[in-house]
Amino acid sequence: MVKLGLLVRLEALPGKEDELVRFLEGGLDLVNQEPDTRTWYGVRFGPTSFGIFDTFDDQGGRDAHLNGAVAAALGENVGNLFSAPVIEELEVLAAKTAG
Repeated sequence: MVKLGLLVRLEALPGKEDELVRFLEGGLDLVNQEPDTRTWYGVRFGPTSFGIFDTFDDQGGRDAHLNGAVAAALGENVGNLFSAPVIEELEVLAAKTAG
């Protein structure tokens, strides 16, 4: 059962919105290689505001994700596609998941 999550807020740099969309779409391939990441969503909040929401069963899964390929790609693109991300660790209180 998912118990923990992350909410990462990304603000696109001017004119980089479409590139950020492609970046998030490409992130799915990376996160599909992470067996302990239960759910992962690339989202858009508004014209220049984007984010990632993902869930994990435990702290080990969340830590592995925070040290994985998606996190590395985020770090490589700060100042190129978006300003410094705001990363919030959260506790999942209730969830409906497939399966």
